Amino acid sequence: MKDFSLKHVACIFKQSHCFTSSLFCSSAYNCYKKFFFLQKISFVSPSLSVCMTNCPTLIVTVGLPARGKTYISKKLTRYLNWIGVPTKEFNVGQYRRECLKIYKSFEFFRPDNEEGLKIRRQCALSALNDVRQYLSVEGGQVAVFDATNTTRDRRKTIIMFAEQNGYRVFFVESVCEDPEVIAQNIVQVKLGNPDYIDCNSDEAIKDFMKRIKCYESSYQPLDEVLDRDLSYIKIMDVGRRYLVNRVVDHVQSRIVYYLMNIHITPRSIYLCRHGESDLNIKGRIGGDSGLSDRGKEFAKRLRNFLQEQNIKNLKVWTSQMKRTIQTAEILGVSYEQWKSLNEIDAGVCEEMMYEEIQERYPLEFALRDQDKYRYRYPKGESYEDLVQRLEPVIMELERQENVLVICHQAVLRCLLAYFLDKTADELPYLKCPLHTVLKLTPVAYGCEVESFCLSVDAVNTQRDRPEVGVTSSTQTFDLTANQNNCEVAY
Repeated sequence: MKDFSLKHVACIFKQSHCFTSSLFCSSAYNCYKKFFFLQKISFVSPSLSVCMTNCPTLIVTVGLPARGKTYISKKLTRYLNWIGVPTKEFNVGQYRRECLKIYKSFEFFRPDNEEGLKIRRQCALSALNDVRQYLSVEGGQVAVFDATNTTRDRRKTIIMFAEQNGYRVFFVESVCEDPEVIAQNIVQVKLGNPDYIDCNSDEAIKDFMKRIKCYESSYQPLDEVLDRDLSYIKIMDVGRRYLVNRVVDHVQSRIVYYLMNIHITPRSIYLCRHGESDLNIKGRIGGDSGLSDRGKEFAKRLRNFLQEQNIKNLKVWTSQMKRTIQTAEILGVSYEQWKSLNEIDAGVCEEMMYEEIQERYPLEFALRDQDKYRYRYPKGESYEDLVQRLEPVIMELERQENVLVICHQAVLRCLLAYFLDKTADELPYLKCPLHTVLKLTPVAYGCEVESFCLSVDAVNTQRDRPEVGVTSSTQTFDLTANQNNCEVAY
């Protein structure tokens, strides 16, 4: 570590362009702190996160096969990671497949199959050992234990494990008696399961239905009386009804609120930025300018695109900024304005070019390059702040069916990171070009992405990850590399 003096502090203070003499002391301290941080930054992991839980939480799924437990587990994991709670899913079925390379038939799951019971019990214990490693050693805050856990004895074992390690347990039970929903789940998800890779569809369905029967004989649902001391949510018939019991902390309450908003109704979410703005042409960030001529042309083509798509009951959302509102106005449809969808606040850097920021605030410019996700503009916001601001938008998107969101570059990156399960490190570098529409269609365990370029020229506002200091090897994600082609992102 290099020595530094008041001379260094004065130099950094001068570069930071403090705005009022009355704030001299606090500003000098902030500059000193940032200077010290820059000296150390190469030793700090950008993946460090703030602890958002008092103690680690173990989420435990409960339910018969084909009840959507893995769907719930994956969505919960994606949501919690997105809001900044380090979470990992542990699917016991995957442990069983790794242990038992070749699946033969439902006979393995018969309750009187002692060898099968022994293997399944060992797989569950192996998964719990990995849960302990993740929560107690690796710094995870939430683990999702995805298995049937249909007996009270199995759940008691998990509770004892959690108590011994100081974890809180929250059960998520999915109960479904609708034969159409069960059949749909089997066809959409289970037929692609590695267990049935060499079977035809009819054989796979027949075997899986017999597997469900093996579990039904010993299934003990969570009981309002016998399990009154446990924390849980019971989801009945894919969200038609809920039973919630003993929610004890804010993480559990957020889990409950999230699970009460998701649905499985087929739909698509369309995301795009506003048309090119006057400030975009000038290379200036932020601001509240109107559309350029090319931006207006994009809005007209967007109107034609939506007509061609013939989307049923489409809702349109915009921010409260001119460029998104003007884009929606040209569509000639009703729309809803969300302040939460406003672009990231660049604070003192609003309406500046990146070159100007680098010249006037070199320290701020360098800090942002080191950790773009957590860096907060002076008097402005960070991407981390923006994610928190957008959480209500995500909740409402999960509740809705077909929606078009007309927003901004940073906002679009945050929304995409949620739906495509991107990390905080990847999020600020997702490529979201102007005059391009992204169509997201939820599928079994992920999201299908289609990209449509509407062939209107626009400036490129992408700033790639800089090659300075300690850089990550992670590549930027270009979601428009294959225009009008689709891919499934898991």
